[in-house]
Amino acid sequence: MKDGNPGRRDPSILLPSFYERLFSSFGPQGWWPARTPSEVILGAILTQNTAWANVERALARLRQRGLLSFRALERLPQRRLALLIRPSGYFNQKAKKIKHFLRFWRERCGGSLTRMFRWPTDRLREQLLTVNGIGRETADSILLYAGSHPVFVVDAYTRRILERHQLIRPAASYEEIRNLFESNLPRDAKMYNEYHALLVKVGKNWCKKRNPDCSHCPLGIYLDQTTKDALGSAQRASQAGRPGRASPRRGESS
Repeated sequence: MKDGNPGRRDPSILLPSFYERLFSSFGPQGWWPARTPSEVILGAILTQNTAWANVERALARLRQRGLLSFRALERLPQRRLALLIRPSGYFNQKAKKIKHFLRFWRERCGGSLTRMFRWPTDRLREQLLTVNGIGRETADSILLYAGSHPVFVVDAYTRRILERHQLIRPAASYEEIRNLFESNLPRDAKMYNEYHALLVKVGKNWCKKRNPDCSHCPLGIYLDQTTKDALGSAQRASQAGRPGRASPRRGESS
């Protein structure tokens, strides 16, 4: 593998290699961190623009009141729902999004998740994206983690890792990145589940937005030397309290 040229970095080789190295190093991650498909769906909506710890607090409040079933949430006034999910942030908007999803589940799926997840993947994804408040990452999280459909979930960690490894351009769209994984890996929901969770682990612990730790990152061996030097310089500058060479991406978390 030659350094310094994004065109020579073959995703058909690198993406399977990344997965094999991460999985052999860390094993199964046990994602998604929820107990039932309905909790996964609620969590996928609630986790928008917030940390999972805040989502857990919101779900716990619903669980304590016996309100984690979709039928119970249907009967719950939207304003009351908003107050209960307040720990997740943007609670008024998220309560509205949950109500929009529940209407979709009732009217188009007959009030049955089993029936919903029997739809072909492409059709269900298309339908989920018509629901107000359900974007691509949320829809794909629902498909993969709640329904075991083989779609790859793309988040800020995934984008950052692939960009630093020169597998995508900075302006790559969500669909470009998703298709990059799905066209270079087997269509395997279990593998996609583990792979996404492992990339989140890398993003949180080593491939951070600021102060990346490439020397200890399990994927550091795949970086070309020019990128290593640039990220190392950014890390040293950050530690010294000066602006680094690698600027943060808008909308990402470190």
